[in-house]
Amino acid sequence: MAPPRKRALPAPLPDGFTLIDTEKKQWKLGRIIGQGGFGLIYLASQDMEMPVGEDSHFVIKVEYHENGPLFSELKFYQRAAKPENMQRWMRSKTLDFLGIPAYWGSGLAEHNGTRYRFMVMDRLGSDLQKVCERNGGKLKKHTVLQLGRVLLDVLEYIHDNEYVHADIKAANLMLGHTDPDKVYLADYGLSYRYSPDGVHKEYKKNPKKGHNGTIEYTSIDAHNGVAPSRRGDLEVLGFCLLHWLCGALPWDSVLKNPIQVQEAKTRLIGNLPGSVQELSVGGAYELASFLLSVKALEYEERPDYQRLRELLSEAGPRVSGGQGRLDLSVPRGAMSGGSSTRGSSTPISTNFFCMDLALCMGTFSCRNRNKGLLQTVATMLGAQNCLECHCML
Repeated sequence: MAPPRKRALPAPLPDGFTLIDTEKKQWKLGRIIGQGGFGLIYLASQDMEMPVGEDSHFVIKVEYHENGPLFSELKFYQRAAKPENMQRWMRSKTLDFLGIPAYWGSGLAEHNGTRYRFMVMDRLGSDLQKVCERNGGKLKKHTVLQLGRVLLDVLEYIHDNEYVHADIKAANLMLGHTDPDKVYLADYGLSYRYSPDGVHKEYKKNPKKGHNGTIEYTSIDAHNGVAPSRRGDLEVLGFCLLHWLCGALPWDSVLKNPIQVQEAKTRLIGNLPGSVQELSVGGAYELASFLLSVKALEYEERPDYQRLRELLSEAGPRVSGGQGRLDLSVPRGAMSGGSSTRGSSTPISTNFFCMDLALCMGTFSCRNRNKGLLQTVATMLGAQNCLECHCML
């Protein structure tokens, strides 16, 4: 039999098919409940006597053995997401939740002469992309900032364990199956070991590898073919947060042209904070501040995650792990189809931030450079005080 085409979705396995993982645990397949980029997702159970029920707490992701993404995801879990290591890290950070799906086992299987690779995971609920589509593309500002803080916990953990995710997006954010207030960053098929054995990959542009990732959110480094990094993950997160808040991105109309997307992103980052603030007058200053801080990072620099969480906080430093009820209801005016909140009743904050790029991000003190330009922007927005250092504008 000719081998299947690489990266094609696998032929479905029969209902009730038994898989045996590397630790000799048996898993029974139920119905298909979804699919990833290159794999099918089945309900699964360890009960070999009964059909797999709709209330099963396990799923199994199956891909052709020749495919690469599931292999990469397995390596991430085996190296970086061991349960005991995650629990130890959570205790050190006084967290009661970390949004990485639980891994239960993996192995190889064969059916009708074709080899498969599989991985057993906790069952999760709907993805955030479906929620965004239902909401007309938008989420409430409070929810966007809450998601940012929760995801910073996940990114700090995986970054501390030598990996970056490299494909953060709403389709890869899953709500809990039994607790929809919990959010998990899933799908580590494009995860990258940026610092094997503590040695960071060097900054090197490679045009042959340019524009990798999901084009809407690809980092500027990735557009240049530079290997993924912590800085890149955070920039991708910033683009996602901006999309969820505004309902659209400035480069949505040119997604088929990666060069134009790259140029639009470069303009947005180069013209912070005004370029972000004008997209959502009702409150994008936190995101502009976040992106300014990310922009100031060197390629190999470890980010100050706690500071970034504070920048995404509406009421000072986080005190409860970023958790709490997740409000996914439709924002006011979201169904109108517009990407801007101009003309809405959302009050404009009386705080803004210094135009001195990263000087106000906690490493340096504010020096009030470009104050004339800042005062002009601040007057337009009704701002009075710097969000970072509280100097008068």
